[in-house]
Amino acid sequence: MNTNGAEVKLNDLYQEVILDHNKKPRNFGKLEDPTGYAHGVNPLCGDDYHVYLKVEPDGLLKQIAFEGQGCAISKSSASLMTAAVQGKKVVEVKALKDQFIHLLTDSMASDATRTAVGKLKIFEGVKQFPVRVKCATLIWRALEEALKTSRDATVEVSTEKEEK
Repeated sequence: MNTNGAEVKLNDLYQEVILDHNKKPRNFGKLEDPTGYAHGVNPLCGDDYHVYLKVEPDGLLKQIAFEGQGCAISKSSASLMTAAVQGKKVVEVKALKDQFIHLLTDSMASDATRTAVGKLKIFEGVKQFPVRVKCATLIWRALEEALKTSRDATVEVSTEKEEK
């Protein structure tokens, strides 16, 4: 098999994963009594998500959930994010978040970055469409804020407030 054939099959697999997580998002719903919360919105395309966290005193992200609506890229990114970070220490979650955002925003992202994000690298192709990068990173920006908040705080993240 030639390289082009393998690349086409890999792209099909990536598309299939994104569509699966869009149709059947993991960890979708509201968590009762979260220890962290943030609301993320992209007013240009209508992506609108809430992320809820339960972080243990020892820094373990015990539970994470999201709810809301948006395009296939944003919803599948949220679904895959929740699956990737649940059960990890907050320090690991922050590192993964930084690596994921770096992968999508830096045209020179290294192989080490691709390895660090694991199967989340399926979103790398999104960086060819700058408007869609905001869709894929919105929930990660909301996660970042939710990790900083307390149970009673409300934080809103907007893609229109991001710095380049």
